[in-house]
Amino acid sequence: MKSLNLTFKTNKGKKHLLKLSYANSDLDAKTVRQAMDLIAAANLFVKGDEQLCATPLAAKYVDTVDTVLFNDAEKATNK
Repeated sequence: MKSLNLTFKTNKGKKHLLKLSYANSDLDAKTVRQAMDLIAAANLFVKGDEQLCATPLAAKYVDTVDTVLFNDAEKATNK
């Protein structure tokens, strides 16, 4: 599964990750940076007095590969 990971700095200097599982996988850096700037300006994500997405830091696509060791759920449905 491919996800888009957006890293922001909070207004308290901590890092915050916003992981988007169903994002378009063909976005360029300029488009993602503009979107991150809009997210930061909108103050959408707040926890107490901390703005979680205050300043954009980084963005990357992450590909995850599942390696199944066993799956008893498949065995149960085949009975």
